[in-house]
Amino acid sequence: MKKLILVAFICLVSVLEGYAQDKKVAVVTFYTDKIIDFKELGLGSEALITEVAGLRDNPDFDLTPILEKFHKEFFTSYAEKLPFALLDEETVTSNQGYKDFEPKWEKSEEELKRYVVADGYKFIYEGVLGKENEEGVARLFSDAADGVMFIEIHFAFDKGFGIGGTSSLKMKAYARMALYDKNGKKVVVINESANSKKTSMMVGGIPVMKPEKILPMCESAVDQLMKDLNKRIKKITKNVAKKL
Repeated sequence: MKKLILVAFICLVSVLEGYAQDKKVAVVTFYTDKIIDFKELGLGSEALITEVAGLRDNPDFDLTPILEKFHKEFFTSYAEKLPFALLDEETVTSNQGYKDFEPKWEKSEEELKRYVVADGYKFIYEGVLGKENEEGVARLFSDAADGVMFIEIHFAFDKGFGIGGTSSLKMKAYARMALYDKNGKKVVVINESANSKKTSMMVGGIPVMKPEKILPMCESAVDQLMKDLNKRIKKITKNVAKKL
């Protein structure tokens, strides 16, 4: 009898979890930014600004593998924990309306050099003054999905212990995951961040900006971010599907 009750309970839980993913969401942009925020370092000198811009333009500063790692984690580990199903990526990126969509605040080819966008996706701005984009892509997928999600990752220097212009540095990775319903109305914005375990140095107020130093810090920060999200994503999205 006890075994029958246990089996019935497991079946009930499975059914309820199945219902939890009845809603569908289309991920409509997935990108990261090569400009590293340095406001934690104080007022930026001309030399610091030049170094940051130089890193953006350096082909060796390639964030593609790091973005791909987060992308894979999102569509495998995180997808199983979300209270809604994700629309197949091919369905989104091959949609002709999506391909033809011209976002407000669309970036020029030169401006897009600072962004690394996951394969097949468009760079679509979301946030302050982004209403046209949010409503526009929501309408595109309103027949197939109950909402749309915008995903982006950014990096920032985090100053550690030091004296004067010499100190240790860590990298902080930020993930922003913004969910909108099929009418383009904001449902929730999830902002999570984590610091890298790897460190570097700032000398004379200028971080060591070589790609071989910065990339491992960025990867370390994203690794920590993924670990944190794996633990928290189910909890922080628990009641989100009810709002779609």
